[in-house]
Order: sequence, then structure tokens, then C-alpha cells
Amino acid sequence: MAKKHIIVDPITRIEGHLRIEAIIDENNTIVDAYASSTLFRGIETILKDRDPRDAGLLAMRICGVCTGTHYQRSIEAVEDAFDITIPKNARLVRNLIQGALFMHDHLVHFYHLHALDFVDVVSALKADPAKTAQEAKKWAGVAGTTPFISGEGEFEEIQARVAKFVKQGRLGIFGNGYWGNEHYKLTPEQNLIGVAHYLKALDVQRNMAKMQAIFGGKNPHPQSIVVGGVTCVQDIQNPSRIGLFKSLLLETTKFVKQAYLPDIYMAGTMYADEATDSKATFTELMQGKGVGGTGGGLLNYMTYGDFRLDDTGFYHSELLFPSGVVYNGDLSKVYDLDPSKIAEDVTHSWYKGTGAPEHPYDGTTDPEYTGLEKKDDGMAYLKTKEKYSWIKSPIYNDTRVEVGPLARMVVGVARGDKRITKYVTNFLKRGNLPTSILFSTVGRTAARAVETELMADVMVEWVDELAKNAAMGDLSTWTDFDFDKVSKETKGAGLAEAPRGALGHWVRIKDGKIANYQAVVPSTWNAAPRDYKGRLGAYEAALIGTKVANAEEPLEIIRTIHSFDPCIACAVHVVDTKGKELGVYKIDTGCSI
Repeated sequence: MAKKHIIVDPITRIEGHLRIEAIIDENNTIVDAYASSTLFRGIETILKDRDPRDAGLLAMRICGVCTGTHYQRSIEAVEDAFDITIPKNARLVRNLIQGALFMHDHLVHFYHLHALDFVDVVSALKADPAKTAQEAKKWAGVAGTTPFISGEGEFEEIQARVAKFVKQGRLGIFGNGYWGNEHYKLTPEQNLIGVAHYLKALDVQRNMAKMQAIFGGKNPHPQSIVVGGVTCVQDIQNPSRIGLFKSLLLETTKFVKQAYLPDIYMAGTMYADEATDSKATFTELMQGKGVGGTGGGLLNYMTYGDFRLDDTGFYHSELLFPSGVVYNGDLSKVYDLDPSKIAEDVTHSWYKGTGAPEHPYDGTTDPEYTGLEKKDDGMAYLKTKEKYSWIKSPIYNDTRVEVGPLARMVVGVARGDKRITKYVTNFLKRGNLPTSILFSTVGRTAARAVETELMADVMVEWVDELAKNAAMGDLSTWTDFDFDKVSKETKGAGLAEAPRGALGHWVRIKDGKIANYQAVVPSTWNAAPRDYKGRLGAYEAALIGTKVANAEEPLEIIRTIHSFDPCIACAVHVVDTKGKELGVYKIDTGCSI
């Protein structure tokens, strides 16, 4: 049987435009894969010659989802260049805004972008509502809590709503799914739980948008973070505003613990056979043994670290998520992060290059689109031996790495961080899951849920700390600085974490204006094409070895790609500094699945 070359374009339920091409052998196993961003956009070059204090307001437009993250990282890059340490209140407010963004992003990602890769909506119509209620109690019990939805009547009502949509042919957001695919593994009752929580999450996610707006001024695109601190002085002074934030946080935390975590246990257990190739113990994994499952991929993990826990300065504070690098899934060794080892390669990207990977401080963005290739079957394919994506290929220490929630949890455990290790080990222990399950598509999804629970709990500490600080009379929110003095010629970097992983903004400043600006975002690290040595990016590597039940319904490809929570709009940037049209490109992808 000949190998199959399949195209999935576009990958849906993501931000941006992504194409995956995969080669499947006679056993329906993926033996090669290519990830390509098929459209480009950009921000960095329009920042040149602007006042660096305004950079954040433009940089946040890189994305329409994690706007506040780009906003803060841009401002932190300028603060690093000016050697500014912000006040305690500003640190806490920024942590709370970003924490709300993390929770919002993770919940929306799992339920509204990723859950349908595990949950068969149509199967839920066969469920017995009474048995569903018992099933919900079972998985909530695994999580050590009670179910968010426990009544038979509520499950029956939700099932009737979905049945009505199906009967009328109006599945809407549930339309065009691969319902009935043999690689769906949940029972009808478990599927009904997933559908019910999907609908509930539509309401819950509003809480986190409100939380961001309380201190950020609005959502998306908050306005209260400025170089030197924050501007939301009246919100910090008002106990009712802090109280509202906390009440919304506790309401959301209830859903996280009573719905999100039980659903992850349910999916993790039902899909555990494909999530790990071994039953390695925690000790064995600490020795680098027994690593890997379907979707494991590179097994190299990097995080810049984030969420300052003290006020000793941007790169000196203790962090909630420590920085570091882990290679080959070996939790017994962790390496300190060295920002000078970060570079971007364009060998297989639609840009002109110098022939050597460039550090972001010296990065260039010069487009060179070379098109797709029409073959005898009439379809258009990526020129995979040449350039085939608008995303550059980031490299750390001349190695391809994965970033994201899994990387943060892996590095945290490898560092011996007590808080992260506690949450990870408790999650695995409660679910009776092997540690090796983390190194897989399912594990990547589970790590995001573990991080959400951790974030929800620690944010209660932060909001209480802010309230106490304000009550004691400390209302400082900004550090003064002499712009004319500090902006002559300097450079800085804002290296921290976005919900999807390591995010860096680099800025060079000369005579009070931005001389060069580059952003390397999480989906640039993960969605990148091959590099100058032919080494695969994280998406590509994660697909290798995946077995596809039906090549006409590439559910497994979508499930693994979704586990990274792609944001391709963030990953691609190119605009002429004068607004000049650089070129017009017609992308003809031909037929696609």
C-alpha cells in the first residue's frame, strides 16, 4: 500500500491560518509532517522611530486573544532598558491581570477549541441522564470535589437542546465534526458531561474578562499598564473593586475544580492508552527513563519564567514559574536559561536571510514568498525542501524546543519547585496516572489544567495581599524616571510567559526612539518549520508516530495540534515601516481535506 499525503487546511478552532501536511504509511501512521502558516501580518516594524513609552499600546495588537500579555511584555522590555523597578502594588496588579488572562485563555481553549477533539457531541444524544449524573459524581470524586452539574434533570435538559439542534440540522458550532470516528473514546454519558460543561463554560469565561477589566480598564486591550507601573489607583483604593475581583475569581475557581479538572481526569483516563508508551514511575522519570507517548514530540522544554513574587527587580525576583530548560524529557537535569542563546532561522521560512540564525536584538524581517507546488494530481503542496511557512524557526542553544504550560510544569518539577511539584504530583496521584502521561498530547492538555488550578489558588493570595497593602496606606503605583536621561541609547527585553508559552519582546532605543523591535512568541517556537539542520518544529515532531483511524477524518492530527493552543496571528509579523505595500501574494492551496 502506497503512502498517503494528506492536507489539513485550514486547521480550525485556532487563532490565525495554519496548514498541516502529513505523510501516512500503510499502517495509517504519520511518518512525516509539515506545519505552515499560510498568511502573514505584522506589528514590529511599524514601531520603529516611535516613542518607546507607546510601544505597548501598539504591540498588544499583535493578537486579539492575549492582548494584555503582549502589552505587558512590551512595557517590561522598555522598563528593562531603562532599569526601572516597579512598586509592589503595580507588580500585584499586573500579576492579577495576567493571571485572569491565563485562566480565561486556558478555559476557553479547552472547552471551546480543544474539547471537541475528545468529546463526540452526537454520541451524547444516546446518554442516559441518570447515569450521566452518576458519572459526573465519579470524576468529580477523583478530583476530590463535587460535580459542577449534578442533577439528572439538568443533563436531560441539555441533551434535549442538542437533540433539537440535530433534528433541525442546525448543529451550528458543533457542525462538520468527525462524529462517530472510532478514535473517540468517551462513553455517551461522558460525552454528555463534556457537552454540558462546554455550554456552561460560555457563561463562566465572562467572569475572567470582567476580572481583567477591573484593573486593566477594559478587555481586550487593557489600558492601565504604563512604563513604570500601573494607572488604576482608584481601583486599588476602592475595597469594593478588589472584593468584586475576588468574588469573580472564587466563582471561576469553583468551575475549574468541579468541572475542568474532573473533565481532564475523565479524558486523561479514557485516552491514557495512547498517551504513554510506558508506566514509568516518578523516580524513573526523574532519571530520564520511560518518556514519551502519542504527541510527545521534541521532549525539549524551555520557559522564561513569570509572575514575580517579590520586588527585587524584573530579572532578580523569585518567580511563580521558574525559568529553565529541560532536554530529552530528563527531569533529573535542568539548565539555566541564557537569553543570548536565542536565535531565529529562516531557511524554511518565506523570508530572506543572512544564512545564519539571528538574535532578536539584530533580527530582520524581509519577505521572500516562493509559493506552493502543483503536482500531477492537481493539488497544491508545500515545497517542503525549500521555504514553506511565514513563521520563522526559533532555536535555543542550537536546539529545537517546545514552550507552553507543559514546559512550565516540566521545568518547575525539574527545578524542585515545591508549589508546582505539589500540584503536578497531586494531579497524577488523584487520577492514578503515570507521570509519563505528561509527555503526550493528553499530557500537554492536562498540564494546562493543572496550571489553571494552581493559578486560581495563588491569585487568591495575591488579591488578599493587594487589599492588605492598600489598607495599610501604601497606594504607590508608579516609579518616576528621567526619560531624556535614560533613552539616549539602550536596549531591553521583556522575557516572560504568555498562556501559550515563552514570549519575548526585544527593543533597541536610540535618542528617545525605537531603533529596532522584535517579538518571538510561543507559537513561533512551536509552529515553526524545519530549521537549517532540517530539524522539525514542535508541531511537526509531535505528529510523528501518530496513528490515524481515517485519513479522510484526520481527528488525531487536529487533536495533537490543538493541544498546543495555536495562535498563528501572533507568530507571523511583517509590515513595511512606512506602510508601503511589500507585495501581493495569492495563496492557492488546491483541494484539501
